[in-house]
Amino acid sequence: MSIERVLWEQDVTGLAELVHKGEISPPELVDAAIARAEATRPDINAIATPLYDAARARAKATDRKLPLAGVPFALKDLGIGIKGVPIHGGSRIPAFTADFNSVMVERYLAAGLIPIATSTSPEHGLRLMTESARFGITRNPWNTGHTTGGSSGGSAALVAAGVVPAAHASDGGGSIRVPSACSGLVGLKTSRGRVPLTPLTSETWYGMVVDHAISRSVRDTALLLDLTHGADPLSPYAAREPKGSFAAAAARDPGKLSLAIYRKSPLGLPISAETLEALDTAVALAREGGHTVDEIDLPYVGRDFMADFCKSVASAVAGMMRAEALRVGRPVSGEVERATRVLGRLGEMLSAGEVYDAVQRLNATARRMIEETARFDAVLMPIIAHPPLVCGSMDPKGADELIENLLDKLHLTGLLRIKSVFGQLMDKSLWFTHWPAIHNVSGQPSIAMPVHVTADGLPLGIQAAGRPGDEETLLSFAAQMEKISGWLKRRAPLKVPG
Repeated sequence: MSIERVLWEQDVTGLAELVHKGEISPPELVDAAIARAEATRPDINAIATPLYDAARARAKATDRKLPLAGVPFALKDLGIGIKGVPIHGGSRIPAFTADFNSVMVERYLAAGLIPIATSTSPEHGLRLMTESARFGITRNPWNTGHTTGGSSGGSAALVAAGVVPAAHASDGGGSIRVPSACSGLVGLKTSRGRVPLTPLTSETWYGMVVDHAISRSVRDTALLLDLTHGADPLSPYAAREPKGSFAAAAARDPGKLSLAIYRKSPLGLPISAETLEALDTAVALAREGGHTVDEIDLPYVGRDFMADFCKSVASAVAGMMRAEALRVGRPVSGEVERATRVLGRLGEMLSAGEVYDAVQRLNATARRMIEETARFDAVLMPIIAHPPLVCGSMDPKGADELIENLLDKLHLTGLLRIKSVFGQLMDKSLWFTHWPAIHNVSGQPSIAMPVHVTADGLPLGIQAAGRPGDEETLLSFAAQMEKISGWLKRRAPLKVPG
């Protein structure tokens, strides 16, 4: 069997075991990953910056006793410091090149992972489809006419295509879970404070952004978390310490769990029959596993909640554009895409008091939700309202142009009908995915599980959200669902290496 075939079939844990046994070497693995990256690159377009030379050098020097010695990996081109590597954030603004590694990157390297590339992202992670003026369209290995989701879509595409068995990802409003749902992969949005973002930043989007990974298997998701979690001295938050290892949690039977299911759209927007079928599949798997599932409603997580989330993001984008202008020494509004510019303009129109008030309302709703759902071990709900969208439909209803024109009129007339603007923004930009931001606000962990494939052959995952700090229950539950469903054996229908 060729090394490329081994890379295609094995997960992170399996590859590391082969290295430890001496059956495969780190240079062989890295060369196979680079060959696969180049073979699939024209089809999926998921690489921002190749790191091939550095990867080959690291592979030759790696200590084979490290936990994940020689396993190829990818790092997202957004919100991360990688010493000497340009980070573009999917933008035409000049790249930022750090002279340090983020703590998380240091932990990846200490475990023996070898980054072969940075993976594509939409501009500043603001789209849940990975398409940018800087890098073009990233495509889904399951069907290259469709999106792989966003904003960690490049990472998802590389994993689904068999280039790497897992890849770094981040999530501020679904950016780990949406690509996982679109690509047939496992994606855990961790608890707030579980993995540090330092020293590049203390927090992003008022603490709503977290970093972890997208992988093929639940055991890999757990093992990667074991190797990267834990606050450092600069961290403003620290998640509750686990009772044991996350890998051990993924390996044990979850017992009989009390689960809930939330079917409604917090935006009141349409949900496809395919999404509801995927949700029913997840419920059936849960009941087969011996768990109880109760229907619940979250009436206070509605349009006002989502509008407040959008306000907080808009203010953060306005601040980001100010920081970028200071970094490059000139205004950047003409270098960013319209969607980014629109959000930045909205953010500048909000007063500091309005933003503070919005964040306080979000936190109050989150506290209520956490208290009222605490009796459940996990809550099942959709991730995406429709199967993976056709590429190029990132602004299918003219949302950006409509809203920018409206902002121009508001500016000219002096009318600041912000509530109306945010309502249109949500309806025209968030109709693809309604739910993920809920748990970015609450700080709860949530795991994307690839439970379903549509009749058209497109993946459609469902999420399970847990109590704050309780990734262990989610990993144990997801591993059981993986075993019952057999999803681990699924692969994108790409040409398989010989």
